Amino acid sequence: MPPPDSISSPDSIPSPAPLRGPALVTGGTGFLGRRLVERLLAEGRPVTILARHDAPDLTARGVRCLRASLEDTAAVQAACAGIGTVFHVAAKVGVWGDAADYFRTNVLGTRAVLAGCRAHGVARLVHTSTPSVVYNGGPLAGADESWPLTTRCPSPYPLTKAQAEREVLAANGAALRTVALRPHLIWGVGDPHLIPRVLARARAGRLRIVGDGRNRVDLVHVDNAVAAHLAAETALCVPTAAAAGRAYFITNGEPVLLWEWINGLLHALGERPVTRRVPLRAAYAAGAAAEWVWRGLRLAGDPPMTRFVANELAKDHWFDLTAARRDLGYRPRVTMTEGTAELVRALLAAAPPRRAR
Repeated sequence: MPPPDSISSPDSIPSPAPLRGPALVTGGTGFLGRRLVERLLAEGRPVTILARHDAPDLTARGVRCLRASLEDTAAVQAACAGIGTVFHVAAKVGVWGDAADYFRTNVLGTRAVLAGCRAHGVARLVHTSTPSVVYNGGPLAGADESWPLTTRCPSPYPLTKAQAEREVLAANGAALRTVALRPHLIWGVGDPHLIPRVLARARAGRLRIVGDGRNRVDLVHVDNAVAAHLAAETALCVPTAAAAGRAYFITNGEPVLLWEWINGLLHALGERPVTRRVPLRAAYAAGAAAEWVWRGLRLAGDPPMTRFVANELAKDHWFDLTAARRDLGYRPRVTMTEGTAELVRALLAAAPPRRAR
């Protein structure tokens, strides 16, 4: 059996990592980006990162670190010089905010990456997209890549990511081969966003089961997401690659009952389970009202609920991996059971000791 992150086409021979040339990772100090950088360094690849923050530890290991945001078009384009593969991981992520801010980072930033690739002869671009690009307000049960990109969404994030993905795939050609990956809910040890937010809300008693609590959801362990990015690069090394110009859903391939999984995690950590419920219709209405208040008063931060989040918490979101398995040879490396056990051990080890009562 081939390794999980190799491509499966019988007539294709992956090129050795050094022959793929230096790699640029935008967002190289983020959760996914940093783990990807670690894997590239392990392969002996020269790596450049473009990020908003310095990374002295990576600099000490020979990584070329460029400090800039995606809004700095000149810096983004210049970062592509001498690069064989660009992994465009950076994005403005969130469920709320000014649409213009999302557009500048996610669309104009991606255009700058594309311009840099063209100007400097970059051969391959692996773009990190999101399953939210097919948001339609309904459940996504077994969704595959034939589902249309969203054109209407109450959050600017899916809309701008859909536009960026569309432009990346349209740029595919003989000189620059492109692919878009759609990892869903990246998690694992070191996750600074998803799991910490869930735990914080649960501990504060502010987490509610939205809907009937039976919705099935796909997640992807960060190591699986990294493997998918490397598999996509390998696939693009083949001149006749089926992956070129296409998008792929990336998950663990093990949909879980979302609230059952969350409560299992809380139980393993010695926390109280989430039992209070709110109907989807009520949560959606509360989200609409909160958005109106936040927008009208120009309040900072995210509203406590939004229409987009209400739908995400209550409805199915799981995806068909057939195309990724076929064209990328994608095979999840870490199972949900293994990843959850690893995460629990890490969280328990990092937790301060509890005072005896």
